[in-house]
Amino acid sequence: MRTDRPGGPGAPAGSPGHVVVVGGGIAGLAAAHRLLADGVRVTLLEAGPRLGGKLRSGELAGLPVDLGAESVLARRPEALELARAVGLGEALQAPATATAYLWTRGELRPMPRGHVMGVPGDLGPLAASGVLSPEGLARIGAEHEQPPTEIGEDVAVGAYVAARLGREVVDRLVEPLLGGVYAGDAYRISMRAAVPQLFEAARTHALLGDGVRELQRRAAQQPQAAGPVFAGIDGGIGRLPLAVADACRAAGARILLDTPVSELTRTPGGWRVLAGTEAIEADGVILATPAGAAARLLDGNVPAAAAELRSVEYASMALVTMAFRRSELPASVTGGGASGFLVPPVDGRTIKASTFSSNKWAWAGTDPELFLLRTSVGRHGDEADLARDDADLVGVSLADLGAAVGLAARPVASTVTRWDGGLPQYPVGHLARVARIRGAVAALPGLAVCGALYDGVGIAACVASAHRAADAVTTAIGTPGTDH
Repeated sequence: MRTDRPGGPGAPAGSPGHVVVVGGGIAGLAAAHRLLADGVRVTLLEAGPRLGGKLRSGELAGLPVDLGAESVLARRPEALELARAVGLGEALQAPATATAYLWTRGELRPMPRGHVMGVPGDLGPLAASGVLSPEGLARIGAEHEQPPTEIGEDVAVGAYVAARLGREVVDRLVEPLLGGVYAGDAYRISMRAAVPQLFEAARTHALLGDGVRELQRRAAQQPQAAGPVFAGIDGGIGRLPLAVADACRAAGARILLDTPVSELTRTPGGWRVLAGTEAIEADGVILATPAGAAARLLDGNVPAAAAELRSVEYASMALVTMAFRRSELPASVTGGGASGFLVPPVDGRTIKASTFSSNKWAWAGTDPELFLLRTSVGRHGDEADLARDDADLVGVSLADLGAAVGLAARPVASTVTRWDGGLPQYPVGHLARVARIRGAVAALPGLAVCGALYDGVGIAACVASAHRAADAVTTAIGTPGTDH
């Protein structure tokens, strides 16, 4: 059995510390990248055959496509800075169009402006959109007649907003927007964790509408307010993890695929990681895995954290990506610059969203003959359709697209990407659970956790989580780091 211990007690003076990162998604790769920048030796172990996690590029009908996440939040710096650091700065792109729609109440309706995650601050655009009924609009305007709503230490987004502004605004605006991020149920998702700025507005304003307008005033004064909300990468966001991995290898990282970790043991000098038949000695370990895998590895060392991790629920979903002949598509798809549409679950459709990729991203729209679009199916508590085979998912997607935009063409090519257990859920109390997990893990020097289940499911949040874990481990093992 081979051992690998380039640092730690017993190593030659001046040897760098050695950290094992378990998990090759964007969080694990970002943690490795951060550690290497601080002069730490890194071994990254990925159980599967590829890197990137939920970021995955592919090809359809000869065209590049994203088969997972397709954009990063441009108003946070972490993901953009990482992309620039690994040579993708010139490839960053804003969406070619940000004109989105809601398919609701039997029609495709413009996404109203002037809201914070669906909670309106301005009723004018909302009324003009036709998304809400006159009764729904009247209920929002009558918020001042409602008694105070208890918020406490945390509250579900849907429950609080419905109490203040009525269920209709939740069902037709908040639910599709929030569900598009978490593939979850707005009536269960923590406002404090998922929309912290809205939580603070609710705590500090008697009327939620006043709080939203204050948030909008402050946001408009920020330097980045005039820039795009999201950014993509020429050729697909799936390029990002591969570029990070290349940069890590160039900096000396050892990256192993198809290498599941079966055991994690605390030793007098650090940690022993059993990966296949190899025992790897390390000064520190970062677990950048989903909750189940992290719980299994922490069982013997941090049982309290393992128990908390086992309570994390995940949503499954599928992406149906299709290529069509442009000439066979209606103008409602190819014309007008629409980026796609969201579908409120209350409308009872199968698809939850559709992205007109060849409109939204310049790099996806260069082919004069073919047009790319995709749909998403499934969310937490609404996953029965995922039992359908791939052909059926394509068929039901086409049926809904036909009803929504008049699409009658058959795709020249299609592919279905299933993300089983892909998105962790953030119910009420999520942040308290994360604090308990981190508190228990921190009791063991040189051990940290990161990933989508801690600080947000977006790419920027995952990178920030990775940096936090890397910095904690670097500090614990006594390796001097650079200023960040």
